[in-house]
Amino acid sequence: MLEQHLLPPGARRSAPNIPDPRSHEKEQQEAIEHIDEVQNEIDRLNEQASEEILKVEQKYNKLRQPFFQKRSELIAKIPNFWVTTFVNHPQVSALLGEEDEEALHYLSRVEVTEFEDIKSGYRIDFYFDENPYFENKVLSKEFHLNESGDPSSKSTEIKWKSGKDLTKRSSQTQNKAGRKRQHEEPESFFTWFTDHADAGADELGEVIKDDIWPNPLQYYLVPDMDDEEGEGEDDEEDEEGLEDIDEEGDEDGEEDEEDDGEDGEVE
Repeated sequence: MLEQHLLPPGARRSAPNIPDPRSHEKEQQEAIEHIDEVQNEIDRLNEQASEEILKVEQKYNKLRQPFFQKRSELIAKIPNFWVTTFVNHPQVSALLGEEDEEALHYLSRVEVTEFEDIKSGYRIDFYFDENPYFENKVLSKEFHLNESGDPSSKSTEIKWKSGKDLTKRSSQTQNKAGRKRQHEEPESFFTWFTDHADAGADELGEVIKDDIWPNPLQYYLVPDMDDEEGEGEDDEEDEEGLEDIDEEGDEDGEEDEEDDGEDGEVE
């Protein structure tokens, strides 16, 4: 028989120890509040770091200017430096039509200038020699970011010479119905100067500022793929020629052996 534990007279059996759900929720809420406090400290440090990084960028941006100037002076000694650089760049070359390339042969200098505080924007200047396309000596495009973070852009109005407006020519070509071409010409590179629809996502401006401008020489020196392919084809032809010579030599050797065998039989 099981032993029964009887409570003393007047005593009450205690209820099981069940955690109060309200207490658990309170602990979670306190933890969330502490996490938020720590996150605020992290955000404050990140903000401070951004300010310090910006100061460093501003300092070194000024230090780089004399070297950029010296580089521009040296580039001026190389004919067609900038058009070659643009043509060799995969993203920029995709925007260039044949007439764009012709016009860019008159491009003598490119300058990228970040505004003094850096974060508010930059300007790209294109300097041109006298050319048959437009009157301007300099074409510029500026990108601005206001205090609210709203981007905008503005650019030089291109003063096209009579019948030389490449942007209209591009538009007319695209609007011709029923005309099929094996190679579709891209929209003119110069339409970029009139496109201000999405200044915050201007891919060409960002490519020139962040990729080409820091080191344009790397794109100028890119080997011409057509030349490389041509050399490869020449090498293949040379190899095939050598193989043909070897085969002919082998055939001649076999014929000589047969002739020698016949002469031996006659004797």
